[in-house]
Amino acid sequence: MYRSVFISDLHLGSKHCQDEILLKFLQELKTEKLYLVGDIVDGWRLQKKWYWPNSHNKVIKEIIKLSKHTKVIWLSGNHDEFLRHHNFGNIGNVEICNHITHEALDGRNFLVTHGDMFDYLMRTKWGRFIMHIGDLAYDSLISLNTFVNWTRKLVGKKYWSLSKYLKVKAKAASNFVGDFEDEMIKYCKKRKFDGIICGHIHQPRIREMDGITYMNDGDWVENCSALIETSSGEWKIKYYV
Repeated sequence: MYRSVFISDLHLGSKHCQDEILLKFLQELKTEKLYLVGDIVDGWRLQKKWYWPNSHNKVIKEIIKLSKHTKVIWLSGNHDEFLRHHNFGNIGNVEICNHITHEALDGRNFLVTHGDMFDYLMRTKWGRFIMHIGDLAYDSLISLNTFVNWTRKLVGKKYWSLSKYLKVKAKAASNFVGDFEDEMIKYCKKRKFDGIICGHIHQPRIREMDGITYMNDGDWVENCSALIETSSGEWKIKYYV
């Protein structure tokens, strides 16, 4: 039994959501709290073209089932920003909010938020337009990634993320990730948080800087990752692919 689990960027409504792996993870999950840290439903994608297979219904049903005995909190992201414009409060047993504070076992307070508020491209109309264009390019890259791994599977090789490899190698992407993390760390220091837990950029990571702990839980498109707080208070990232 974990104390708390954080997952984000499921992108239900997108054909690139790793729904089979995600469903298995949820079915086996035993935790006191489950935080859904934004971009759970891909509203951007659904506005362009409806895609909602029965496997995505199964994921939602499993989350609802979990909420009967586990505290489940769904935080809005930029892809499911429709949650920000309505006062949902709770959907069944699932608490809906934009951000929340999580008190760790050791007493530290962490800001939990999707993270798009720290993405400078999301702050202007032009930047959001660029984000939508980038989203289309990312979609093409993930499609290529699917094909690459289909061929790897035929020859008995393990899953490998082409898109993740290219992002690591691209200097502009690396600089963006660094700036994104630094902005969050500065914000936490100013607001007296001990750390921050987020998603948004699909880069799982735990980082310490200036006495602030930055933790990104990753995604369920490329990494199939979760941020775990164990019953003994240890923090770690687990991969399920």
